[in-house]
Parts: sequence; C-alpha cells; structure tokens
Amino acid sequence: MRDQHKTALIVGAQGVIGGNLARHIETLDDWSIIGLSRRGGTATPKIRHIAVDLLDPADCTRKLGDLTEVTHIFYAAYQDRPTWAELVEPNLAMLVNVVTAIERVAPNLEHVSLMQGYKVYGAHLGPFKTPARENEDNHMPPEFNMDQQAFLQHRQQGKSWTWSALRPSVVIGVATGNPMNLAMVIGLYAAMSKELGLPLRFPGKPGAYDALLEMTDAGLLARATVWAATNSQCANQAFNITNGDLFRWNEMWPKIARFFEVETAAPLPMSLNVVMADKARLWKEMKEKYNLADHSYEAVSSWSFGDAVFGWDYDFFADGTKARRLGFHDYLRTDEMFLSVFSEMREQRIIP
Repeated sequence: MRDQHKTALIVGAQGVIGGNLARHIETLDDWSIIGLSRRGGTATPKIRHIAVDLLDPADCTRKLGDLTEVTHIFYAAYQDRPTWAELVEPNLAMLVNVVTAIERVAPNLEHVSLMQGYKVYGAHLGPFKTPARENEDNHMPPEFNMDQQAFLQHRQQGKSWTWSALRPSVVIGVATGNPMNLAMVIGLYAAMSKELGLPLRFPGKPGAYDALLEMTDAGLLARATVWAATNSQCANQAFNITNGDLFRWNEMWPKIARFFEVETAAPLPMSLNVVMADKARLWKEMKEKYNLADHSYEAVSSWSFGDAVFGWDYDFFADGTKARRLGFHDYLRTDEMFLSVFSEMREQRIIP
C-alpha cells in the first residue's frame, strides 16, 4: 500500500493555473509541494521552489535529480511562440524532460496531470462543434496539446503511474507575468478607460459580443485537477472543466462596467495589442497616483490574448458533464467569479 503522504511537483508554479493549484494544495493536510518555474519563488512551510530551464534536459536532470519523493506531477507550463507549428517542439520537449527526469528517480510516482485546453477541439482555428466532448476526433496538426497527450499515453504503457488531462476554457485568476490572463486584460482596460474618462467599449469582433461562451475559475480548476489526479476512476482520461454556466458578453460587459463605475458605449472592434501599445506611461502615472504595486507594464499586459478571446465570433463551450458523472460537482457563477477576481486584484493593488 502506498504512503498516504503525497508530494506534488507543480510545473509552471508561477502562472495563473499553477499558482492557484499550489494555493489549493497548501490547504490539504497530506501534501507537500515543489514548484518549478524559470524564476523560482518564495518558499512557504509547505512549498519549496526550484528555478529550472525545462528546455534543457541537462538542467532538468541536475535540478530534479534528487526529487525522489515526488508522487504527482502537475504539468501547467507553457512556452509561447509566434506560430502554431513553432509551439509544438518546445512545449512537448519540456513535458518530456520533466517526466523523464522524475521517472528516473521517483519510485512512488503515481500520476501525471496534464493541463490542456479547447485547442484540442480546434477552438482556436474557428467555429468548432459545440458542446465539445472529450471523445472528439483529433483535428489536423500542428497542435502541441495533442502531441503531449500522445506522449503520456505511450509513455504510460506498462507503468504503475496513470495520467489525466484537464481541459478548461479560458482560466480566470490573479497572476502577473502571464501571457494568457483575461482577468488582467479586462481589469487594466477598464481601469485605464475610467482614468481617461472613457466609457467601457467591448473591443472584439461584432459577432463575439453575442456568442455563447464559458469560463473556468482557477480555484475551481485547481480542485478538479487534484480530484482527477487522486481518484482511480479518472485514470488515463481527459476531462472538460468549466464553471458550469454559459454567458454572452452583451450581458456580462455591463456588469463589469458597473463594477468599475464606468458607463458602457457601443462595441467598437479594435486591436488591444495596437491601441494599448502606448499606454506604459499612463500605467506608470496610475501606479504613482493610486500607490499600486510596482508591476511593470509588460508584467500586467496580455493584450494579444485579449484580442484572441474577443475575436471568437462563434460559440465557445464544451460538455462538462463527464467530470460531474464521476463525482466532481463544483460550480461557480461566472459573473460572480469576475467580480471576485477584480476585487482580489484591487486588494493586491494591481489595479486601483
């Protein structure tokens, strides 16, 4: 029988997903945590951090070579690249390097959890079949999420450990220095609109304002990730993880505007990556005026990701009932999630 105490290796521990996962596991009595990232982190009684270059097999071997206690790998790392094809090699290599290094030294490895997304359904390419289900056929590559899952499926054959793949929608949580953070996009855009005396205009494609979509709260995703990694009925499967409701921006946008105490105006399609490119000086002035935390403009900017999300002029949602059928029943209203995250961003003095 395996030891009850578990050690989580969180790969990508400083991101929205990894950071919230670490905070959740810290509340669990029978876990300890090791966080991997490029820049390391601040240790707590339950977590220690290791700065490692995941693209360097030798560095992985050197830095991870003594982590014999690891029982669960939670993989949530990501390397951005300009094209879909260029994403495959680095993102697959990082996963391979971590699993190879840990398999070699951790005899009690039980599970490898892989964080994916709706790219496996082709959601980033254009209108896709909704609600998307976990057993959908693969689409034409390149797509690194599919390559990563194929690697785990092949590597797991004949092994005692199992794997799971979590497929959230857009993940909403508080974190800086992340290239895919919609909460930061909306929070900064709204705060700057208010500072400039402007109404909050939806900046996406016209059809995006009326499309159906869903989100995934980072805390809910953390709970689902641990659930799937520690329940035998979830072994070697993928799960869509969502808040459980659907919304349209045409209803959500006025609620967000009210939170920031600004008016709304008619949507106006514009690239945030273009119109916000010159706002570093404004951001510096706002930091000084409102005594905000000293985050650089680059650390809080995810404008390209915002353009991508606001460009979805088609329905964007998946079927989350598989996880519910197997026992994960958490849900959250998405409007309440947004307002809670914006409040937390204010508490952390990220936005005024």
